[in-house]
Amino acid sequence: MPRSYFWTMLSLILHQIDAAYWKEWEMFHLPGGVQGFLVFNLAAIALVLVGYKHVLLSTARAPFYASCCAGLGVATFLIHTGFALAGQEQFHLPLSKAIIALCLSGGAWLVYDLRRFQEQLARQAK
Repeated sequence: MPRSYFWTMLSLILHQIDAAYWKEWEMFHLPGGVQGFLVFNLAAIALVLVGYKHVLLSTARAPFYASCCAGLGVATFLIHTGFALAGQEQFHLPLSKAIIALCLSGGAWLVYDLRRFQEQLARQAK
């Protein structure tokens, strides 16, 4: 699970760097503009970084953080696919699209690893 978490986390952080370029706060109509965007990123990036520590140490909270990170990866893809279908022109460059696709693939990989991790815990509990 550490590898899939790492790649999902990296994709999400790269996406947020790209999101600053595209002024994502305007797409979401965030209160506070760029300041609201920074507050969101403070919380989101702190969450995935703390979660990575839990995953590396295999703590009891690791599945919770892995679920959050995977959910953020999948949600990033779904939200931006919705924006694209609605005609938004942001995130149309090839690397922007690739990073969003990596968020999805990383999130799906993390879900797969999380299920395997939980099955392993269940077997050990028997």
